[in-house]
Amino acid sequence: MRGLGRRSFVVGAAGTVAAMMTAGDAVAARRPGGPPRRRGAGQGELRGMWVATVANLDWPSATGLSAAAQEAELIAHLDRAVELRLNAVVLQVRPTADALWPSSYEPWAQCLTGVQGKDPGWDPLGTAVREAHARGLELHAWFNPYRVANHTDPSRLVASHPARLHPDWVLPYGGKLYYNPGLPEVRTFVQDAMLDAVSRYAVDAVHWDDYFYPYPVAGQVFGDDETYERYGGAFANKAAWRRDNIDRLVRETGERIKEVRSGVRFGISPFAVWRNAATDPLGSATSAGVQTYDDLYADTRKWVKEGWIDYICPQIYWNIGFPAADYAKLLPWWAETVRGTGVGLYVGEALHKAGDPAQPAAWQDPAELSRHLDLAADHPEVGGHVYFSARHVKADPIGAMARVVADHYQLRARVPR
Repeated sequence: MRGLGRRSFVVGAAGTVAAMMTAGDAVAARRPGGPPRRRGAGQGELRGMWVATVANLDWPSATGLSAAAQEAELIAHLDRAVELRLNAVVLQVRPTADALWPSSYEPWAQCLTGVQGKDPGWDPLGTAVREAHARGLELHAWFNPYRVANHTDPSRLVASHPARLHPDWVLPYGGKLYYNPGLPEVRTFVQDAMLDAVSRYAVDAVHWDDYFYPYPVAGQVFGDDETYERYGGAFANKAAWRRDNIDRLVRETGERIKEVRSGVRFGISPFAVWRNAATDPLGSATSAGVQTYDDLYADTRKWVKEGWIDYICPQIYWNIGFPAADYAKLLPWWAETVRGTGVGLYVGEALHKAGDPAQPAAWQDPAELSRHLDLAADHPEVGGHVYFSARHVKADPIGAMARVVADHYQLRARVPR
């Protein structure tokens, strides 16, 4: 969630690529009061940024731009990633049950033209994969499994939208429309819709963010009682049934990705608190108001322990010392969680908070994010960091990203495998 998470809403590229390709793969990471630690050349390090398309947060900058203007903006984001010695871009390609490619299942995304279902005149995902790879960047395709719309009026969806053809699949909640995760036909459909992109394009990973069952809204009930009565008889309670629905989605998607295209990784970027220790002794030393296990029915720890995913990228979107969710306490909890599992750990970083006057004082210090990487250097399980989001990477109002690059990204790094 980007409220406690994302919802808080000098060189040329070609020269940089050439220079970085000859710089080697060792990665310098400063330690407070000590010499730099270096990840070995064989380890690699993910350095990514999210490019959000929902509501035109990052790209395109507005709806209705020409195909050429959209493409130019996208390439500018890729070039910016190269300049900063990043090596991965996480592009949102299915923001609201619509698509940034000519999907066989869902309409063209509204964020492109302003009209859902309208052909933008080019193939954004295909172009993104090609241009990212040409620059030595990985392209992780970011999907949202269940969100249908940021409103509750199905008539505003294009007439051919699956949610209009199957109105029984959809539930309103909190001012939004969602596919009902408890329906087996929905689970199959959303997998098919996402895997369509995997079958068509050489994406490097399938990436989900933190939305599963919706975040709780005070005074509102997610209306899946009838579905629970039909399918939940084997479970002790609705919460256990809901968690099983999400478990099935994760496990089945991971299996199917490998069948569709060998080598494509599966990663999830959840809200960073699985459970507070006061709720569960296996939980983190936090007191967050949201716990993914209990509130989103997302058993993120289980997915790691079962090896159903290839990497986890928790959104540790708080500063060092934040009382309810201290970065310095959550980071080692996640390192411990992945230890010995073979699941990669990349940390989601709240670049969008840097310099935001509404945030705590720590976020007014350009060195806060760099200190996050200093801490991570002492945890070998941490394989990299991903920054939210592209427009903040571009603007960098207080130089927090520039400080990270100067302190930690002096050389190019390979993505870990």
